[in-house]
Amino acid sequence: MAEELKKDGYDVTVYFYNPNIFPAEEYQLRLNEMKRYCEKNKIPLIVGNYNHDEWLSAVAGFENEKEGGARCEKCFMHRLGETAQKAMEEGFEYFATTLSVSPHKPVEVINRIGNELGEFYNVKFIDTVWRKNEGYKKACELSRKNDFHRQNYCGCEFSVN
Repeated sequence: MAEELKKDGYDVTVYFYNPNIFPAEEYQLRLNEMKRYCEKNKIPLIVGNYNHDEWLSAVAGFENEKEGGARCEKCFMHRLGETAQKAMEEGFEYFATTLSVSPHKPVEVINRIGNELGEFYNVKFIDTVWRKNEGYKKACELSRKNDFHRQNYCGCEFSVN
């Protein structure tokens, strides 16, 4: 995704905000992989606060929802809200998310939330569907090529297989 945005003329900064990831060891593993990726590709990285308890509060009452359902929508709202706010605070004109690279995520929900939050924070949301044009396949190839850690769940304890 970062490479595609760069090709389209955007200056890219990664904001790693994933308080949904559980356990903390998994969070740290994913953060270290992102640091490695950003260092290798000379992309600035901003690391958000990891507050899993705050995230649990954001999805409270939806713990038993199916994957891709209402709990995920609450999660997207929380995480994209923080991202849009950070983009505004940093003076960025745009923000985007890698969530739409996954074929398991409801892209129409992600894009609706991103656009609503972009309007609220006065930052444009790039609502590209990253899984199109073999985007998911390319992401998997990038992961294999760089020997990145690959998990079999989205990150939260409610999605563990």
